[in-house]
Formats: sequence, structure tokens, C-alpha cells
Amino acid sequence: MGRRFFFFIIAISTLLCSCATQTEDPDLLKMALASDNSKIRNVMDSLAQYEIQVRYTQIDRIKDSIIFRDYNFQVNDSNYFYPASTVKILTAVLALEKLNEMDSLDLYTQFYVEGDSLETTFANEISKIFAVSDNEANNRLLEFLGQDRINQSLKDKGIVPVRISHRLSTENALEVTTRPLIVYLNDTTISWLKPSVNKPPVPLALNRIKKGTAYYEENTLINEPFDFSLKNYFPLSTQNEVLKRIIFPEQFPINERFNLSPDQHSFLLRTMSDLPKNIGYDEMDYYDGYCKFFMFGDTRDTIPEYLKIYNKVGNAYGTITDCAYIVDHKYDVEFMLTATLLANKNGVFNDNTYEYEEIGLPFLAQLGREIYNLEIAKKQQK
Repeated sequence: MGRRFFFFIIAISTLLCSCATQTEDPDLLKMALASDNSKIRNVMDSLAQYEIQVRYTQIDRIKDSIIFRDYNFQVNDSNYFYPASTVKILTAVLALEKLNEMDSLDLYTQFYVEGDSLETTFANEISKIFAVSDNEANNRLLEFLGQDRINQSLKDKGIVPVRISHRLSTENALEVTTRPLIVYLNDTTISWLKPSVNKPPVPLALNRIKKGTAYYEENTLINEPFDFSLKNYFPLSTQNEVLKRIIFPEQFPINERFNLSPDQHSFLLRTMSDLPKNIGYDEMDYYDGYCKFFMFGDTRDTIPEYLKIYNKVGNAYGTITDCAYIVDHKYDVEFMLTATLLANKNGVFNDNTYEYEEIGLPFLAQLGREIYNLEIAKKQQK
């Protein structure tokens, strides 16, 4: 943050002052998306192709009150996008909630899934979900929960629309019967957690549920749009609502909160902001921005200690998404940002030819930086 950043802040400050004469609360999302930076323009100039949706949540603190102001761009629950690994935030928080309801288990209870070779703990699997977005960790927790419990728990809290129907990147993705867990109650005693039988998914009836022009299935090209109707459904507005409940539970009625103990809540926040290197992953392969797409997804720069990003990302089938709460303790700014776009230029799914590096990550990283800089400029005007 040298001279170029200083002059940028001056320019934005001038713009904010100008906007403030017309409205008390300038739309920072609109300003960010109007940036002439090529990483933003590449997407904004081809909106139909990229199916972009963005929600920016401005956070204002007035004494003991917190006020959320949501600004949306093309957010539409009826326009389907594949949520990919963003659903892992649900398995993580609901696994904690289930543990809180069981006297015999806790975060550090050792367990393994029947047929799995790994003995682990719930804490380890939740940490891997956020640090490196581990698919197997997610699937182990789904065996613990079951699809029906996930969906009902969310519905009971008023977190809708959402539908979890399958595991991730595994042959038994749509299997409705979970596998039993074997848990170690102590050094000599084990217990079996019974499997659950869940309802088969009903096909989703949403806009854009069929995408592209073709897809590969077992190395065979099928010249038809790819059908996502049996896949997970976790729209942008719902992701934002989940994040608000995790970061600011006191802003919601008790029946709409996740039932976590104070220790569980602290653990969850710590793991959501943790970087791979902090839990033992090699920095060369798992750099700071590996699962922090906003601001750092297109760079291998080190994230400064005063900047914390509590988030969950996802990318699959060309769709790339981040849902984040970003707080800067140096400049005293905080905001939430959730965005998704489809980077699949050739319209073929399962061919592993997607524009994550060329389009998706640069857009999300730059969007995060634009909002961040505007937030700092706004703060300095107060």
C-alpha cells in the first residue's frame, strides 16, 4: 500500500464526497462493479455468459446495535448455480450443533466411518473443510448428519431456500443411506452411531437448471445440456444468511440461531479464518489465498495479520463462489461479500476446461479489493 494506494484513496474519497451530496449512503457495490479494471470489466461486459450474482452487506455499528444493509447485483434465488464446496459450511456448523446435543461426544472425539481407513476427530475434519476445502472431510460429516437432518435443521431456523442432496466428488454421492460411524468413547470403549435413511432428492424446478451445450459422462461426450436438478442448492441469499448467523448470532432470535456452545463458536470462527499453513499444510501448494478468493485469490501474497477473512469458497463445473466476512483491524472496517460466476466459455461440462485462473479468480479477487478500498475511503470520511 504505497503511493498508488494513497492516490487511489484520495480519488475515491473525492468521489464519495460527491456521492454523499446526493445520498447519505452511496452504493459501494455499484461503484465497485463500475470499475474500469480489466479483471472487473471482463465479466461485467459479458453478463449473460458469466451468470454473475453478487451481494455486498454493509455493516454499521451504532452503540450496541448492528445494522446490515444488503446491496444486490442480479441476486435471484430462482436462477440456479452449482454451490460446489460452499455447502461445506453447513456440514461443519451443523456437525458442531449435533455434537452439542450429545453428551458422549465432543469436538475431539476420535471416530472413523465404516469402510474408511482414516481415524480422525471432528475438529480435524472441520479444520480441513475451511483450510483446504477437503471433500472427504465434508463427506465424513455428512455421514454423521444425514441429508434430512441438514435440510430440516436449516428449515427450522428459517434458513431457506436450500437443499442438500449429495456428497461431493465420490461415487456414492446420491446414496440416501449414510454409513455408520464408529466412535471411541475412551481408550477401551467404542460405540456405533446408527446410519440414517434419507429421502431421495426431488428434481429442482429452477431457471438455468440445465446449463451448457454438452457434457462428458465416463469419457463419452453427450450433446445435451447438463442437468443439475438433483444437485445441491444453496443460493447466494441463503449463503449470506448463514454467514450472518455464524458471525453475529446475537442479531437473531434464539430459534433462528445455530445451537453452539461458546467454545464451539470460538472454534468455528478460528477455523473459518485459519490459513492452511497454520494447521500444517505446505505453503508452496497451499498459499494464503488458496481458499480466500476475495482479495487474494489471484495472488500468492501473504495475508497481513490485521486482516481476517471468515469464509467458505467453492469451485466446480466452472462455477466459482466465495462467501466471506472481511474485517480489517488496522483500518477498522468490516463487511460481508458473497459472489458467484460461471466461467465455462465452451459450454461443455466435465471436460475440466474452465476459466478459473483467467476469469473467475481475478474477478473475485479484484471485486474484494474494490469493496475493501471503498470501505476504507468511506471510513476516513467519517
